[in-house]
Amino acid sequence: MLHPQRTIDELKELRALTANERGAQRVAWTDTWLQARAWFKGKVREIPRVQVSEDAAGNIWAVLPGATDQSLLMGSHLDCVPGGGWLDGCLGVVAGIEVLRHFAAMDMPPVTVKLIDWADEEGARFGRSLLGSAAFAGNHSIEADRVRTDKEGQTLQEAMRRCGVEISRAAEATAGQKDAAAYIELHIEQGPVLEQMGLPLGIVTGTKGVERHAITFFGQAVHSGATPMPLRKDALAAAAKLALEIRAIAGKHQDAVCTMGSVKTFPGIVTAVVGRCETTLDQRDLNAANLAQMYREAKEASERFAAEEGCTVQWSRIWDIEPIPFHPELLDLCDQAVFEASGTRHRLPSGPLHDAAEVARCGIPTVMIFTQSLLGISHNKIEDTREDHLRLGVDAFGRLADKTAAWIRARHS
Repeated sequence: MLHPQRTIDELKELRALTANERGAQRVAWTDTWLQARAWFKGKVREIPRVQVSEDAAGNIWAVLPGATDQSLLMGSHLDCVPGGGWLDGCLGVVAGIEVLRHFAAMDMPPVTVKLIDWADEEGARFGRSLLGSAAFAGNHSIEADRVRTDKEGQTLQEAMRRCGVEISRAAEATAGQKDAAAYIELHIEQGPVLEQMGLPLGIVTGTKGVERHAITFFGQAVHSGATPMPLRKDALAAAAKLALEIRAIAGKHQDAVCTMGSVKTFPGIVTAVVGRCETTLDQRDLNAANLAQMYREAKEASERFAAEEGCTVQWSRIWDIEPIPFHPELLDLCDQAVFEASGTRHRLPSGPLHDAAEVARCGIPTVMIFTQSLLGISHNKIEDTREDHLRLGVDAFGRLADKTAAWIRARHS
């Protein structure tokens, strides 16, 4: 029997352990993140028959053997953005602990049940999202990732090694795909749709595709007082024009979004025109053709604005993923579970990325449940969800787990 309130209590316990007045601090490959993972390991080790291990990419697996090796996978992530909220990612992991307890209370679970804490979903420190789940799915980018640096200049390879993970072995994480028959995930929506509709839960149809690039504009650093405006080669001016233009590019498509979320200027002093401006661009849409068009338009616009300001521009791909639809049969099971728990049903896509996208990408049937997010706010310390909605979410997730386990048995009997 599930106890959804216990999940809420444990989420608050995790918050007390790993947050401060600025919000959650469970950034991947940091001491606070390791503290959260030690807490998680302690919780699952208390469950009878559960075996805990860590794979070559740093993902933690809590495995409960069942009547068949065919496995129901559940997962999400404990890591967060700096100053994040108390629910992003960790809701799915902590709810998974409760569902694991539910299956462990059976004499023999109908299938093997595996709960995964995926490593570095956010990419907050090094810019590489879904690192652990991508390695599991066989979509790693080891050579590009090992040299990524944080703002202090530490490489991702060094940070992972400090946590006992060798990035050169990350590809071995694909071994986790063996006998994986389905994957389910519970997450907060992180957006305003469910709240605006007055709904506690949503059935997630899939995740939007993403194009993510680093864009550097090169101008000329000169004295800001001595250089007339018409003679400047201002790299920031070119970047600023692009930051405005991407809004119009996204506006051509109903569900598209474009974001320039990072800008660094050099030399970065008030008395010098910006000689180099480093920016990032994130573009998302459900339609692959629209996404490709948005990328082309942004690149053409950057070249045009660079020329207008007497600058040059260079693009470097950080990461990309195609739109990922979730499994139609699991969507129907999810619909049933959500309706049984809440008396409501609504299907919606996910704009944010989730580990579920990488799992689905490698062919494992996948589906997600969203809980409503108050004010649609996430990646912020004020992120919140009503506790009655959290309880409904855990209830629906447990129902989905039972239905999916039965679906696996029926498919593989």
